[in-house]
Amino acid sequence: MKIIAAHNYYQQRGGEDQCFEDQVRVLRANGHDVKEHVVHNDSINQASKLKVAVDTLWNRTAYNAFKKAIDDFQPDIIHAINTFPLLSPSIFYAAKKAGVPVVHEVANYRLACAGTYLLRDGKVCEKCIGALFPFAAIRHRCYRESISGSAVLASSIALHRLLRTWRRVVDGFICPSQITRQKLIEMGLPGEKIYVKPNALDNDPGIGDGPSGFAVFVGRLSPEKGLSTILQAWKSNPSLPKLKIIGDGPLAESVRSAAGSDARIEWLGRLPLSELLDVVGRANCLLMPSIWYESFGRTTVEAFAKGTPVIGSRIGGTAEIIDEGRTGWLFQPGNSQELESKVTTVMGLAQEEANRFRHATRQEYLLKYTSQSNYTRLVEIYDIVIRNVAAHQTR
Repeated sequence: MKIIAAHNYYQQRGGEDQCFEDQVRVLRANGHDVKEHVVHNDSINQASKLKVAVDTLWNRTAYNAFKKAIDDFQPDIIHAINTFPLLSPSIFYAAKKAGVPVVHEVANYRLACAGTYLLRDGKVCEKCIGALFPFAAIRHRCYRESISGSAVLASSIALHRLLRTWRRVVDGFICPSQITRQKLIEMGLPGEKIYVKPNALDNDPGIGDGPSGFAVFVGRLSPEKGLSTILQAWKSNPSLPKLKIIGDGPLAESVRSAAGSDARIEWLGRLPLSELLDVVGRANCLLMPSIWYESFGRTTVEAFAKGTPVIGSRIGGTAEIIDEGRTGWLFQPGNSQELESKVTTVMGLAQEEANRFRHATRQEYLLKYTSQSNYTRLVEIYDIVIRNVAAHQTR
């Protein structure tokens, strides 16, 4: 199968970037001919704000470049992950004009939410889900606290609702969890075109060395990830164990300050994946305290692969992945006292009980989240979408 894999890289590397690269590798490893069509947000620094704003709604240059890539490569299907802001939804129209089936993998809620996460002031916000024009996004400055930036995103949302881009032009959507699928349906996307495919790890890192007396957080240091819940728990309870924090982001200074005032807290910054997984494999538990409808939670699967149980928020994809009492524990989002209690429970497990959790998490990874299981489901979706498009074209 010939596939064009399209992606707009973020300035600060995230899970979507890793997911894109992993899927390209696994497709090639299984004999598919994959052409990468990528852009990077670093180039925004060289463009005017007006041009970026216009291109976010519809990028004529991206449309022409993508149309040429299709003409030159003649793919069987197109798989796009992030298109914001430089590719824009224009590439879907290029695919439609060329008659090539297209799937769009969705890992957040930007199709209806200018702030991406359905989150405002630390709480879930769904005001814009059913709005024809999301005025609330502008009023609350949901995109980076900017009126102009929020207006651009709100206009893009409204424009593609008006054009019915997501119903008419995209042939299939891939999302990583049932909660994400449900939210996309509430946003107006056609449920019959939305397919759930959990994320996976490209390579099996092998089980870790086991509990070494600490908890670990891995991820972007940003409000939606629930870092404040962790820091409050450690501040309130001096009996909690050592805590290692891996990642970088806008809350880096808060983490640095916490580490500077509490000897139990160690901020490791960004780490290469192999080093990150080594730390996770030696932790007693991984913390996943997100306060938004996390679409999946790749770090949870990384922990499972290493045999490390997870303490996660009872919200979004995290709550779907964790089987409470078998592969981890759940707590109310933002409730630092309940998080304290769960961490205390983990640290007090007898060796036999800790081993039971390690075995269960490892088996969960092997059963559901290997690259091969991901590949099998991905190609199944491709086949369904290609058949549906072919059947529609022959009517």
